[in-house]
Amino acid sequence: MAFELPSDLHPDVAPLAWLLGTWRGNGHGDYPTIERFEFGQELIFTHDGRPFLHYMSRAWIVDADGEKVRDAAIETGFLRGKADGKGTAQVEMVLAHNTGFAEIWYGEASGGKLDLTTDGVMRTATAKEYAGGSRLYGNVEGDLLYAFDMNAVGQELQPHIWARLQRA
Repeated sequence: MAFELPSDLHPDVAPLAWLLGTWRGNGHGDYPTIERFEFGQELIFTHDGRPFLHYMSRAWIVDADGEKVRDAAIETGFLRGKADGKGTAQVEMVLAHNTGFAEIWYGEASGGKLDLTTDGVMRTATAKEYAGGSRLYGNVEGDLLYAFDMNAVGQELQPHIWARLQRA
């Protein structure tokens, strides 16, 4: 089944349109302060005709056989675009997490790639220390690949999670 762009696609999010839909797959995680892990994940990107996409992600930890062990991270937010008419958009992303964080991200979308860096992080009193990160999403052979590098708990910016997801 081929992916079709929505008829009401706002031109400011056209460079993000390849993200639309539901994506599912598996990923890996690592960081100096935790044990390595594997996870399953579902990402959903929706659009209603306005100049933003709504984003929702849920993940779960899996064992070596790929069986769910427990629920993990949930995040939701909005990707706001401002296209230049040449296939590129400046992007703002606002995210909220079940772990007590809210973030502002800035970056650029072009040619099936979205590159973002945090501009601001707020956290609740009970959230772990987290200073920021970078995210890279790419359309690779029709799949959604992404990597999230993180600066947290006294560690320098470094790889934290990465995944390959397929359109559902």
